[in-house]
Amino acid sequence: MPQTITLLLSGLLTGWALILAIGAQNAFILRQGLLKEHVGKVVAFAALSDIILIGVAVAGVGTVLTNWPGLVPIARWGGGLFIIGYGLNSAWRARKPGTLSAAEGKSGSGGKALATIAALTWLNPHLYVDILMLGTVANSHGVDGRWWFYAGMVTASATWFASLGYGARLLRPLFAKARAWQILDGIIAVVMIFLGTTLIVSG
Repeated sequence: MPQTITLLLSGLLTGWALILAIGAQNAFILRQGLLKEHVGKVVAFAALSDIILIGVAVAGVGTVLTNWPGLVPIARWGGGLFIIGYGLNSAWRARKPGTLSAAEGKSGSGGKALATIAALTWLNPHLYVDILMLGTVANSHGVDGRWWFYAGMVTASATWFASLGYGARLLRPLFAKARAWQILDGIIAVVMIFLGTTLIVSG
């Protein structure tokens, strides 16, 4: 398999594994999809935010690693351990899964919906930790490879948000059950631990 395809798939799987976890942002997009309100605006804003934030992280971390190449092994190990840790956290969640339900009622104007998704996206401190580490992981694949990995990550973001928003009506019966989230977290755990281990041993 060509290296570019491998990097794209690696970025895609990493992006999906990170973004699939239950969170306020996903819950709001699911809710908008269930209500069929401003879905396109909300999905586009969330996806564009990831494109910008991850891109800035990849470029910024890349600049640091270019000036200090000795940090590359540290970046590889740090990124790998972060991904493995995330996978272990998903495995822990799978032991006692929760459910995700959408609040009833209308959200109001498109402006209000955009303001809400903006707050849930840009004011989430955990997001910036994840984005910084994604930039570190991407740069562990080299100057050229990092952008193929980035392309995979933003593709995962766009496809997930679109699927969640527009496929919400189909997902509602499924994710009302704790068992569905348990299976999802289990899959995320396996994927993340595999990717993190692969990143560490690849050096």
